[in-house]
Amino acid sequence: MVVEKGNSIGEVVAKNFQSAGVFEEFGLDFCCGGKKSIDQACRDKGIDENQVLQKLSRLENENPTASHFADWDAGFLIDYIINNHHSYIRKVFPSIENHLNKVVAAHGERHSEVVEASNLFAVIRDDLLTHMVKEEKMLFPYIQKMNEAVKGSLGLPTAPFGSVSSPIKVMMDEHQQAGDEMAYINRLTNNYTPPANACGTFRVLYSELKDFEKDLHVHVHLENNILFPKAEELERNTKALKPTLCDL
Repeated sequence: MVVEKGNSIGEVVAKNFQSAGVFEEFGLDFCCGGKKSIDQACRDKGIDENQVLQKLSRLENENPTASHFADWDAGFLIDYIINNHHSYIRKVFPSIENHLNKVVAAHGERHSEVVEASNLFAVIRDDLLTHMVKEEKMLFPYIQKMNEAVKGSLGLPTAPFGSVSSPIKVMMDEHQQAGDEMAYINRLTNNYTPPANACGTFRVLYSELKDFEKDLHVHVHLENNILFPKAEELERNTKALKPTLCDL
């Protein structure tokens, strides 16, 4: 796509995921803030939009056939999100918590920021675990059923939550909260920069937290900017289909 300043950040990343690296370089949020236009996001950050557009243009010219998640079927995208991002979150939580506990015990008195980060990360953990269950047990199965209905292999189930936009709004609000909390941990830790005399566990912890936030950005982008718009489009396309009893 030819990128213009009026394009939303999420739209650009949806078409070419490699552009996420450009937005990250300039500190522009492509997941929770993906609905902002490039020019608006640049104005908010005091960034020259032309520099961003030039880098995006070069990227597109260098690799015009980059992987486009937006082209994926909704059902396949859901499987990808669960198998890659939900699975990653559940796998990495115990390790991060273990390292947080060790660093707090050994260095908490001299580094109060890691104590605050530990307390906030516990909130993030609990909220995300609950959040993913809601997606996997309610929202995602309904999106998959709509997808199958459009293909003609299933009748349309009756949603227990009315329009799919209702749970989507809740999920997006929860994404925003988790993103804001991780951004705060980022600031607390000076972009996950360990103290000069930090032990190995301290350094591993900050590396894990940095990777966790990066994965969260991709995870939220795939849902907010690609999957959820697909779900709303599927709902519009199934209006004429005969409903069947929802078994969710």
